[in-house]
Formats: sequence, structure tokens, C-alpha cells
Amino acid sequence: MKRPIKLEIERYLMMILACFMYAFGFCFFIHTNEIVAGGLTGLGIIFEHFIPQIAVGTWVIILNIPMLIVAFFQEGKKFTINCLITVLVLNLSINGLTALMNKFNWSIDLSDINLGALPHAIFGGLFQGISIGLFCRYRCSSGGTELLGRFFHEWSNQRVSIPVFNGICDTIIVLLGLTFKGVSNLFYALIVIFITMKVSDIVILGFNSSKLCYVITTEGEKVGQYLVHNSPRGVTLLEGKGMYTGNPREVLITVVKKNQLPHLKEMILSQDPNAFMIVSETNEVLGNGFKKLAIKDED
Repeated sequence: MKRPIKLEIERYLMMILACFMYAFGFCFFIHTNEIVAGGLTGLGIIFEHFIPQIAVGTWVIILNIPMLIVAFFQEGKKFTINCLITVLVLNLSINGLTALMNKFNWSIDLSDINLGALPHAIFGGLFQGISIGLFCRYRCSSGGTELLGRFFHEWSNQRVSIPVFNGICDTIIVLLGLTFKGVSNLFYALIVIFITMKVSDIVILGFNSSKLCYVITTEGEKVGQYLVHNSPRGVTLLEGKGMYTGNPREVLITVVKKNQLPHLKEMILSQDPNAFMIVSETNEVLGNGFKKLAIKDED
């Protein structure tokens, strides 16, 4: 029973850390420049601009209430409670940090770089990307358009994916930001969204992306044996057939690190100059020689 409890504690600690990091990046870089970069926080900036009596974090909590009610019936009690905790911690952190910034005149001045709000958009996207990556990695939902995307994914009988729906929502919210920020908001919002996506992918998948290689050859045994004795990675041999010629073909499958790919090409070329090679990106490789195969969460 110790391992699940330890994982659950780790999960909540990382959730709280992600909330604080998101709040810091949002308050110091995004909110101070009123960059409407999608999500309910972007919508909250718009509402706060026109009704400043209600803070942006409060707006986001209000907007999440109907979605949490639906989540209770659709996703269950445990999911809703976890989501509610994240929503409250995140947005109360935003309100609290904003109040402290206003009271003590805290700010991060990047005006000496002479790039307008661009540095703020970059750092804001960086902090948001790390936070969203942690939310995804530890299977926490911060509510907002991501939660709405889950519902729409189910309601559409999975015809519309969650990322596509979120992209549509973010686009609409960014366009709404043009009403008081002008075209400049579109420029900064795209930077925030792009950096957030890239950084969150790195947090979720890590830097260990590798190359998946298929080698189609008539010299499968020869090439395979050479790779077994000279390549640092394992090789799998499959039997195949050319559909056009009907001739037998052998397919070798191997996964290598990016820096090992040029050497692999040279080895294959030396054994079969007529080999056909397909190389594709693979985000995560688990097992011998790569990242250890382990269960991170047992929910």
C-alpha cells in the first residue's frame, strides 16, 4: 500500500507546484501585459478588462463552475474533487499573487531589452508550458477549455479530438482579445501558445526522442547480423513481400538515438547499397537500453 500512497502524495505536490508556477508566469508576464493567449485565463483577462471589480482568477473559477457540475455526473466524484482542488489552488494563487504585486509594486521589468512585450510572452509561455506539462504528466486537470474539450469529445462520439476542440476555443478567445488589444495581441498570443505547446511536450515526453528505423532489404540476414555485432541497439527481423514484384523482402526494425542515426546509415549502406530505409520520429522508447519501463500512476 506504500507505493500508491507515495505516488498520490507526489501527484498532489506536483499539482500544487504546477499551480504556483502557472500563477507566477501568468501574473508576472501574461496578465501584466494583458496578453489574451486562449484558455479561460485569457477569457478572464477579457472579462476583467471590462468588469475590473472582479479579479481574473475569480472569473476563471466562476467560468469553471458549470463544467465542474457536468464533470461530477460524467467523470465521477474523485475526478471532480481533484479538478476542483486544482482550479481553486491555481486561481486563488493568481488572485493572491496579483494582490501582492499591486500592494508591494512587484514586477519584472524587461523594458531594457527593447522588444516590447515579446520577452514577457516568451517567459509566460515557458512557465505555462512547464505547468501544463506537469498537469498532463501527473494526470491532473486544471479545468478550463481542457475540461470542456473532454465533454465535447464524448458528446461528439469522439469525432472531434480534445486538442482540436481546445485549438478552436483558444482561437476564438484570442480573436476576442483583438477587441481591446489590437493586432499586437495576436502576435504575442501565438508566441505564448507555441512556446507553451513545445515546452509542455518536453515536460511530458522528455528529451529522449529517438529514431525508429525500418530497413527493407533482400539481404536481411547479412545486414541484420552485421548490425547485431556492430550496432549498439537491438534489431528485429520480419518477413515481408514486395506487393509490386511479389518477391520476398526482409524488414529490419531498430530504434537508435539521434546521434547514432548517421552511423546506422553507413553500416546499412556498406552491407546493402540497394536497401530501402524509412526513418520516423518516436517520442518515447521504453525498455532495455532506453528509459526503464515502469508504471508511473495506478489510477
